[in-house]
Amino acid sequence: MSNPISDNYKDLLMEIKQRIRSAQYEALKAVNREMIKLYWDIGQMIFTRQQEAGWGQSVVEQLAKDLQAEFPGISGFSARNIWRMRDFYLTYHSKEILPPMVAEIGWTHNIVILEKCKDDLEREFYIRMTCKFGWTKNVLIHQIENQTYEKTLLNQTNFDRTVPTEIRNQLKLAVKDEYTFDFLELADEHSERQLEQAILTRVEPFLQEMGGIFAFIGSQYRLEVDNEEYFIDILLYHRSLKCLVAIELKIGKFLPEYVGKMQFYLAVLDDKVKLPNENPSIGIILCKSKQRTIVEYALKESNKPVGVATYQIVSTLPQELKNQLPAPEQVAKLLEGFE
Repeated sequence: MSNPISDNYKDLLMEIKQRIRSAQYEALKAVNREMIKLYWDIGQMIFTRQQEAGWGQSVVEQLAKDLQAEFPGISGFSARNIWRMRDFYLTYHSKEILPPMVAEIGWTHNIVILEKCKDDLEREFYIRMTCKFGWTKNVLIHQIENQTYEKTLLNQTNFDRTVPTEIRNQLKLAVKDEYTFDFLELADEHSERQLEQAILTRVEPFLQEMGGIFAFIGSQYRLEVDNEEYFIDILLYHRSLKCLVAIELKIGKFLPEYVGKMQFYLAVLDDKVKLPNENPSIGIILCKSKQRTIVEYALKESNKPVGVATYQIVSTLPQELKNQLPAPEQVAKLLEGFE
């Protein structure tokens, strides 16, 4: 007769390992929060003394030397980093929303956001995205340099009318107006099949550019309706929002009829593929170019959640689009619902 202990051992081992990893993760988060609080307090003390006693650069230089001598095994007390602590405190101390959030990401992430972002709403966006998607420092820098904030706020979708209220803001922030595929080795002139094949050879950076929380399900995903076959170019799954994401690749300009085809795909996915506990499927039509007014009309009467975006091999965002960014109060409202 088999030993019941040995039969259950693998399950026990897996459960304990998961618990250990969970505890390690929580411990790391706690350490990070304490470090951010320490840097905040140091920044506050430096700023306060400067205001009271008129301290200048020489005091910070001396402070850095003394701290490094006192704590030789601890990094982070260079003069440059101490000035960053002061700037960190000075930037956020009078804000209402941001101070609790900055402790949820690493110090190097905070510095990148502090130095590369121009206003509080942009900083809040990247802090939230870093928390949500676990971006590394390099991925964060890439997202900022590719203007993900602007490209997300400018996106064209019909999600206000077609998705449940509780996930609407999260979903709107999951689709960009333009995607940058600078990791693809493609000539300026390429076919849709070449674009798809290039993406399939670089799935990981493709998923990162799409938002970092997608899982790849398949390419040329087959649907069958009344003995007729249909194929979705790329099918993804959004792990956080729990919904299928159908992507159609178009190497030319956007045409209104693309929306009808996507609606058909989404209806079939919802009926035949979507699981009962999942949210409605969404579609992203990726084109080489689009005219925003035509997209608005095409999406106006659509009853399925569809977004229309462009892709570039090199990142660009025309000045005229920058001028169309939503008002700050609209951006703040959008970020409120993103958890």
